[in-house]
Amino acid sequence: MELVKDGKMYHIQLKEGDVGRYVLLPGDPFRTDLIATYLDDAKLVAHNREHKTWTGYLNGVKVSVTSTGMGCPSAAIALEELIKIGADTFIRVGTAGRVCDAAFDETLDGVINTAAVRDEGTTIHYIPIEYPAVADRHVVEALVKAAADLGYNYAEGITQSKDSFYGQHEPFNMPAESRLKERWEAWRRGNVMTSEMEAAAIFVISSIRKCRAGAIMSFGDMPKTIEVACEAIKNLIELDNKGIK
Repeated sequence: MELVKDGKMYHIQLKEGDVGRYVLLPGDPFRTDLIATYLDDAKLVAHNREHKTWTGYLNGVKVSVTSTGMGCPSAAIALEELIKIGADTFIRVGTAGRVCDAAFDETLDGVINTAAVRDEGTTIHYIPIEYPAVADRHVVEALVKAAADLGYNYAEGITQSKDSFYGQHEPFNMPAESRLKERWEAWRRGNVMTSEMEAAAIFVISSIRKCRAGAIMSFGDMPKTIEVACEAIKNLIELDNKGIK
């Protein structure tokens, strides 16, 4: 298989220069269209399979949005190829289910994820399961500051990244019902805040590749979450311009 043709990566169909170093990562390709409206002078640069990319500007700096598709396998592909063409700072932007009791606080707009439970099969092909899936602290801080500045209520906490959507929502239909329920109860009692399907791969691969990643999950109002993510990118641009590490 030819993984690079005419300078373009095989899956995302992008080449160096097509994206900025800062990339927002929704799962849904159609959600990229909404996120692109928050960028200045955004242009559609590629759409192949589940990976749709727009590139525009924030604070005069090139910023992109690329959809990962659903699940860690496709998210890992998108991330690897984005890194190969120059991106190094990522914020996953999506929706998530509530897990622990604290997550059911109806005043919450969502959660800024600090780490992920590696309850998926992709990242074990990278590194043993004992390796933590942790968000970059600078990205987390940028997201926390952005949410506070905008007056939105986002908690901080761990997410569970899973492989099976219906394993969560219809465990009674699965032969492994008892195992699924037992593990869910463990995550609940362990104060895991959210459940989604991509963050673990994004965190692990970013750590291995010496990149930065964070995630912000919505419980309902997606525009608020996008707004926070874009403000966080602006915060990171400011810090990077000052050379603050």
